[in-house]
Amino acid sequence: MDQAHLLAISDLHVVHPENRKIVEELRPSSEGDWLIVAGDVGELSTDIAWALETLSRNFAKVIWVPGNHELWTPKEDPLPLRGVARYEHLVELCRSLGVVTPEDPYPTWEGAGGPVTVVPLFLLYDYTFRPDPGHSRKEALEKAYEHGVVCTDEFLLHPDPYPTRDAWCAARLEETEARLAALPADARLVLVNHFPLVREPTRILYYPDFALWCGTERTADWLTRFNVEAMVYGHLHIPRTTWHEGVRCEEVSVGYPREWRRPQHKRTVPPRRILPYQAE
Repeated sequence: MDQAHLLAISDLHVVHPENRKIVEELRPSSEGDWLIVAGDVGELSTDIAWALETLSRNFAKVIWVPGNHELWTPKEDPLPLRGVARYEHLVELCRSLGVVTPEDPYPTWEGAGGPVTVVPLFLLYDYTFRPDPGHSRKEALEKAYEHGVVCTDEFLLHPDPYPTRDAWCAARLEETEARLAALPADARLVLVNHFPLVREPTRILYYPDFALWCGTERTADWLTRFNVEAMVYGHLHIPRTTWHEGVRCEEVSVGYPREWRRPQHKRTVPPRRILPYQAE
């Protein structure tokens, strides 16, 4: 029997036919393979359900965290829920499919490279990744609007019942930190979040203002405060492996077809192997 792998992928954006085909054709190399899905499966609830159901049929275990796109409430979506209610609906959808969410007990990967505890996170962002650290939140957002760099979240990602997305982020951080602190100190962790947990990966963004919608400075020390084996994230559409504070960080996004067609784009074959680790 082939060795089982812990794999990861994100930013499937299955509204695009080319991306939908990737999901349809994605297969494990072993019957024991796990697949981490680090957010942005799609925008429409019907697309999200289709993709997660398809993947859950093919992999031994699927672990999902929400991206910002899953939390949008587009007018054309038959699911009109907003904010926390939408997230909770998606959690229940996942549970009906046997897909692990940030609200469930953290699973332990016992395969090659293990044991490690896989920790799916849902943290959002709080506008602290500012291009100019001297700017306030208000000033940073004003500059982004002036430059025409504004994430669609500002119009479609509603934080109900929280007053703002940063308030929702603060609540998620408090809850998540408590769960992480309760884990055994010697437990090796793979942290999975849609957004990077440290600022560094965003510094190569073509539009620096977009970093405002990419994470929070409040997780800056998590890679060293906790016993982290690897961090898995997406969102940036810049698939690569980097190292921060000695911790391997894997950006595992598929991205949009238009991005693949750029001559400078390094297309990687999804998904990315997280464990056992093999340097590329």
